[in-house]
Amino acid sequence: MTPEEMEEVRPRLEAFAAEMLGSLARRDQRAKGEMYLRGLMLDGKRKSMQPMAERLGVDHQQLQQFVSSSTWDYSKVRERLARWAAAHISPEAYAIDDVGFPKDGYDSPGVARMYCGALGKRGNCQIGVSVNLVSDRASSAVDWRLFLPESWDDTKHGEDLLLAEAIRRRRAKAGIPAAARHREKWRLALDMLDEACGEWELPDLPVVADAGYGDATGFREGLTERGLTYAVAVKATTTAHPGDATPERPPYSGQGRPPVSSYPQPHTTLRALALAAGQAATRTVTWRQGSKSTKHNPRAEMRSRFLALRVRPANRSIRRATDGSLPECWLLVEWPPDSAEPTDYWLSTLPADTPLRELVRIAKIRWRVEHDYRELKDGLGLDHFEGRNYLGWHRHVTLTSLAQAFCTMLRLDPKAPASA
Repeated sequence: MTPEEMEEVRPRLEAFAAEMLGSLARRDQRAKGEMYLRGLMLDGKRKSMQPMAERLGVDHQQLQQFVSSSTWDYSKVRERLARWAAAHISPEAYAIDDVGFPKDGYDSPGVARMYCGALGKRGNCQIGVSVNLVSDRASSAVDWRLFLPESWDDTKHGEDLLLAEAIRRRRAKAGIPAAARHREKWRLALDMLDEACGEWELPDLPVVADAGYGDATGFREGLTERGLTYAVAVKATTTAHPGDATPERPPYSGQGRPPVSSYPQPHTTLRALALAAGQAATRTVTWRQGSKSTKHNPRAEMRSRFLALRVRPANRSIRRATDGSLPECWLLVEWPPDSAEPTDYWLSTLPADTPLRELVRIAKIRWRVEHDYRELKDGLGLDHFEGRNYLGWHRHVTLTSLAQAFCTMLRLDPKAPASA
């Protein structure tokens, strides 16, 4: 925003900040929080401390102290944001996503050589995992975790005393609390869903995620254990039985341990199951309206051909029922008419009577998060934080999420007058 645009909406921003930052005990903390939000939203290429302070006309030490060393609980702010988002954007799913923060040097907490989407390759970066409340019209990143690789967890290197001690010094320098340890990204996502649905009492909604999470059997089973349905992307090589397959118990010879029930036919891949059904079994589905119209698609409808089959995912990690059967779920496949084979695969535990269009719409709803992530990164400086402090990182991403939520509020209600 330009300074003039900011002045026009500032009364609304102050009211929004007062609501979101109401858990902060001190008035000066709430004022600095509102100031930080203004700094994130004002026009400018960099949203790190010093450039923001220059645009705001303040000493950058004020911002630095507020984010890195002041005493306030970012989790309480996130809870207020989550409740606001649940009330204002009518969320239809929880979207799990992660984002890379390219970094120079090795002192920032969690930094390591990993694949970074922002770089399009492996590089020096941090990885942040987020839980987003999402609908087709808006999304809000309501919770965050910083992924800590094993190289940041001294308990993973206990046999190498010198390395473990070096990691402890590194953790202490970055202010990483003792309880923060290496956990797979999908486990961090489950932790955040526990916080959202348990402590914050948000509604149970379907969970959507890309194959980085969907391919983790533990993640899918963890969602089911929590009573959450899902529609998650998976690889074509994921193994499964057809939905109508049933286990059989071989006859008992009377000697040794009785045999257990098993499926008479070996499992196959999702790709093979889709190809066996054939492209003729697909149906055209329109799941939303896009923004780019063409001569042949004047309404910019997002449509493709899809196939839905009942399947039973199969691997050694999936728990079976007492009769030896594997859980049944949906396999959703996108198979564009001009493609020789399917291009995308999802597994879903949405109810068995869910219409195909609804399956597709929920599986595809992640597009909104990807769209809004661009605003978080390009417009609001999500990955511009230059501090080397674990607490500071979590506070920065929380405040960036608040700034994005305020922009969403303006977008959903652009003609509402600014309060006096």
